[in-house]
Amino acid sequence: MTTTALLSLLLFAPSGQGGPGMSAFIIQIGLFIAIFYFLLIRPQRRQQQQHKELLSSLQRGDQVVTSSGIVGEVVHIKDDQVTVRSGESKFVMLRSGISSITNRTAPPAGVPAETKQA
Repeated sequence: MTTTALLSLLLFAPSGQGGPGMSAFIIQIGLFIAIFYFLLIRPQRRQQQQHKELLSSLQRGDQVVTSSGIVGEVVHIKDDQVTVRSGESKFVMLRSGISSITNRTAPPAGVPAETKQA
């Protein structure tokens, strides 16, 4: 028998009430969970991991954009707090409030600088 025939027997096997039975319900729930995982959960985890790596590579002199849209330069980093200078003012914010790094002054620690080839 082919896989299509086996699948159709499994999905539409006669049960006591004439419906597809419990196996079809379990397969449908399994497919629903798999689709939900691959379309929603997995990409969200990947995005969280990338943001965590971005925050751990934050260093002095980086141009950053905060989650509220303020653009500034990192002046000082202390544990979970970051001092950002924007225009004439400085403010202290949580590291998690940084949404992106727009301009990096130097490569992050542990990453070799690109070499120019002639």
